[in-house]
Amino acid sequence: MRFTRRWKIISALCVAAIILVATLVWCIGGVLVLPANHPIENPPPDLHAENVAFPSASGAIIHGWFVAGEPGHGAVLLLHGVHANRMAMESRAELLSHAGYAVLLFDFQAHGESLGKQITFGFLESRDATAAVGFLRRKLPGEKIGVLGVSMGAAAALLAQPPLPVSALILESCYPTIYQATEDRIVERLGFLGRLATPLLTCQLKLRLGISPDELKPIESAKKISAPKFFISGSADKLTTEQESKDLFATAAGPKQFWLMDGAAHQDLRAFAGGEYDRRVLAFLAGNLK
Repeated sequence: MRFTRRWKIISALCVAAIILVATLVWCIGGVLVLPANHPIENPPPDLHAENVAFPSASGAIIHGWFVAGEPGHGAVLLLHGVHANRMAMESRAELLSHAGYAVLLFDFQAHGESLGKQITFGFLESRDATAAVGFLRRKLPGEKIGVLGVSMGAAAALLAQPPLPVSALILESCYPTIYQATEDRIVERLGFLGRLATPLLTCQLKLRLGISPDELKPIESAKKISAPKFFISGSADKLTTEQESKDLFATAAGPKQFWLMDGAAHQDLRAFAGGEYDRRVLAFLAGNLK
């Protein structure tokens, strides 16, 4: 009898612990997909940007800044990371504008001033990227277009269906699959226990967003994109590991090139590398857009 009673108590505690953990992970998932909307400051005066807005198949009206460039130099679309907005891309916009490129930087749906119900980690955001390319095509007919995406922005560029009709892609710190992206971030915070929580988070995609994890695999999309691609990542990045970045590059269709920044984490890679970043990025764009 004592053994039976003790077993019942242990079983009840285990069930309660499982329910508690599942509830906690469900709440974490809910926080991760919450919109990151807030007002955006005026663009820097020396950027000479105009406010623009255009519709997207994501269901959102996309708000951004357009910077005119020199005719024949091409245009570059800037795609920010998750929970960020166009202001995170200001320094890159200034770099590209000074080099003569037209630039479009905008807020993804559910970010900045572009309203949306939930963040989708590149799924709906890929439709925003498609809409932004369309905007540039109408604004600058005949100009070649390049894309520079960071983290989720890079994933959105690869996930677009059909592939973005552009002449060059710069992809920084791009996750290969949503499962790996989730696991890396949870393990960073919880250690090995994060590996146990990862399936509980990724299974929420279908329940919350109506998206299968198989629809968030930039590594599969990269196989089908023939535009020249420049992958950039950091050797100390724990949120998109060195090996994951190498696997993504190895799988991608050519032409392609890869730069692993020694010592860089999941951070602003331009701020980390400074002039070397500028030199390599501008050389890649010049070779494909001008």
